[in-house]
Amino acid sequence: MKAYLFPGQGSQFPGMGRDLYDSSPDARGVFDKAGEVLGFDIVRIMFEGSDSQLRETRVTQPAVFIHSVAAARAAVGTAPDMVAGHSLGEFSALVAAGVLNFEDALRLVAVRAEAMNEACNASPGKMAAILMLDDEKVESICERTEGIVVPANYNCPGQLVISGEPDAVDRACAAAKAAGAKRTLPLPVGGAFHSPLMEPARARLATAIECTRFNKAACPVFQNADGQPHTEPSEIKANLIVQLTSPVLWSRTVVNMTKAGAEDFAELGPGSVLTNLLKRIII
Repeated sequence: MKAYLFPGQGSQFPGMGRDLYDSSPDARGVFDKAGEVLGFDIVRIMFEGSDSQLRETRVTQPAVFIHSVAAARAAVGTAPDMVAGHSLGEFSALVAAGVLNFEDALRLVAVRAEAMNEACNASPGKMAAILMLDDEKVESICERTEGIVVPANYNCPGQLVISGEPDAVDRACAAAKAAGAKRTLPLPVGGAFHSPLMEPARARLATAIECTRFNKAACPVFQNADGQPHTEPSEIKANLIVQLTSPVLWSRTVVNMTKAGAEDFAELGPGSVLTNLLKRIII
């Protein structure tokens, strides 16, 4: 069975998507429609912009989403039997599964990006990857650390990203090193994603989601919030809202997809982050 995987923020790079635009009429239609929906020439930024321009939240999230949907439209072969996306990538997965049309999903991504940026400005935060330390030990360190710091991304065995207030994240990283972590790596992101600091963004996104039409999924969507397959619009909406302030259960998601019969995984979008994680999850 075929599974499509869609990456999240951090996979962007200058020139992203230009090859798709030049080689696929189906992908080109996605790029051409994007500027109309957003009201600015995001495709020019994707193709010609600098790395710093692509790191702007209002650009990054829509750009990764647009690239991913274009890649899915350009893909040849059979339709996926199941889909999943990492954080932002969940919106791309919902388009691939027919839950959302491209235009509505892009509008939601734009709202999400703006709301998260405002939340970051209101409550500065930080994220860091803890490498080669048991998840249970990292969870315990977060619980014992003063301030707000929580597990944010369960990416693969030996890689758990934490998120929260800058000082609390620094204290948790120091404790993780003392507990035997091979390395702690600050992430180049603008705030504490998937933590309680994103609560204002969650509330704003929830309003936009509730006003948007969601269809029943054409294939199971394995969602970040619980790592389980969903097809019903009400369940998908609820999990998408919860996602902003809860951890991305990526390892569990991939394991559950394999249990459901996934054998052929295809990463659709910029980069190969999820393909690399896949190799460490499925041994």
